[in-house]
Amino acid sequence: MPLRIPEKRRIWIHVALVTIMLVLGVVALNIGPLKSTWGEIWQVIRDRILFVAVDDRSWADPIIWNLRMPRIVMAMLVGAGLAVAGALMQGLFRNPLADPGLIGVSSGSAMGAVVSIIVLPYIGLTGDWLMYAATPICAMVGGVGITFLIYQLSRIGGRINVASMLLTGIAINAIGGALIGLAVTQIATAEQLQSFTFWSLGSLNGVLWPVVGITALVLLPCLVAALWLGKPLNAFLFGELEAYHLGVDVPKVKRIAIVVSALMVGVTVGFTGGIGFIGLVAPHIIRLSFGPDHRFLLPASALCGAILLLIADTLARTVAAPAELQIGILTSLIGGPFFLMLLLKSRKEMSI
Repeated sequence: MPLRIPEKRRIWIHVALVTIMLVLGVVALNIGPLKSTWGEIWQVIRDRILFVAVDDRSWADPIIWNLRMPRIVMAMLVGAGLAVAGALMQGLFRNPLADPGLIGVSSGSAMGAVVSIIVLPYIGLTGDWLMYAATPICAMVGGVGITFLIYQLSRIGGRINVASMLLTGIAINAIGGALIGLAVTQIATAEQLQSFTFWSLGSLNGVLWPVVGITALVLLPCLVAALWLGKPLNAFLFGELEAYHLGVDVPKVKRIAIVVSALMVGVTVGFTGGIGFIGLVAPHIIRLSFGPDHRFLLPASALCGAILLLIADTLARTVAAPAELQIGILTSLIGGPFFLMLLLKSRKEMSI
């Protein structure tokens, strides 16, 4: 498959992906235990855009605008962030099986969550703020902090060595897993263990507009910065030395890719917990379908990730209604077999 995709075709693919995402978002607004008509949904959106007085709004406004809409927007943001972070790691490591967990951000976030859910109450720090603010803050700080540690440990002669970073990430992830296991088995109560388990499986339940705003404030600049890396990452396809001779500032590209990925995954994991396979599957779908051109791959992966997580979240809140499945369970159950199917297909094509 050629590296470069014609400009006109790229535009139409992006338009198609945006259309699918928006249609799914509108459909998801009308899915739930309380049904409303399309006219009521349109009225709620129109009233909010036009700042209609509270007394004149539809009865469906609290459900559609305050419960479903922020959850849908959050699903799009988180899916886009995870997918682009995965695409960046795959381009940096030149391996389509790479994901942000390789640089420690996932294990760091999990350690941060353990600190807020288990360790802080154990040392006597309690309060309502722990329920709302401590877990996302600690998870975000933990993810970015561990990534920074791995980044520093993998520097050789002032430069980042990708192989060293991979091995350091494996070691740090193992240490983090051991510390989490120690905290969970030795000091966690049954309630705290349940809270950490639910967090680790991921969920968009209860997401409100302030959380969406904070997530967007971090994610959107990172997504813009990631798009700038499209051309340099294309040069990385030929190897780091070749990219350097093509005029790419290799250390700078590595730093930006790592920092951007850590920030995006840190903020998403902090607020929604562990959601697997989106960062692995979405870029791979785009790469197998349209080729490895990162100038197209990065924005298309963002849209594909948003679509996949929107579908998964809609299923999570409806498939077992009135109960709700953790979204991480669905992404793994659907993403795992689907990814295996893609791998088997690519292997068959390579053997022909």
